[in-house]
Amino acid sequence: MKYMDFYLQRRRIAVARSYVPNGATLLDIGSADGVLFETLSTHILRGIGIDPDITEQVTIGNYTLMHGTVPDTQFPAASFDCITMLAVLEHIPRDAQQQLVEYCSACLKPGGRVIITVPSPLVDAILVVLQWLRVIDAMSLHQHYGFLPSETHALFCAPHFRLIRHQRFQLGLNNLFVFEKC
Repeated sequence: MKYMDFYLQRRRIAVARSYVPNGATLLDIGSADGVLFETLSTHILRGIGIDPDITEQVTIGNYTLMHGTVPDTQFPAASFDCITMLAVLEHIPRDAQQQLVEYCSACLKPGGRVIITVPSPLVDAILVVLQWLRVIDAMSLHQHYGFLPSETHALFCAPHFRLIRHQRFQLGLNNLFVFEKC
């Protein structure tokens, strides 16, 4: 990854961090290299990161990174206080999104949180230009299909979750959603 990729990733983490409860058990869907856990290691009790690109399971301190996809990676019901999906939802095919919501609901404890970041559609065009200029690597950009941030609320609405926070950041080009399990 290039510097700009790291910067954008760190900014998403910084915005999401304040919504992760102190001492939480955390599932990070789409964890990539585990930088979220490096940032939150003293803030959380334990974490598990799943990502289809992880080839070997590794445990570092209080977190484990493992190969996995939703819904194939199963955990006992109500295993987590918090689930994060930072720049992930726009990669999930539409026909798998409802299953993702149900998976999150099953994995979370009552009152648990789902923290999501979703870029605005304009970001894809910006990323293509930045990738062409070799400023970023734009990992998995080819998987974006035009998911709209406005679809997030309807997807994660009742009966499973209630929206407790939506905010735009990075000049309005990114969106944070925080849902609480009903």
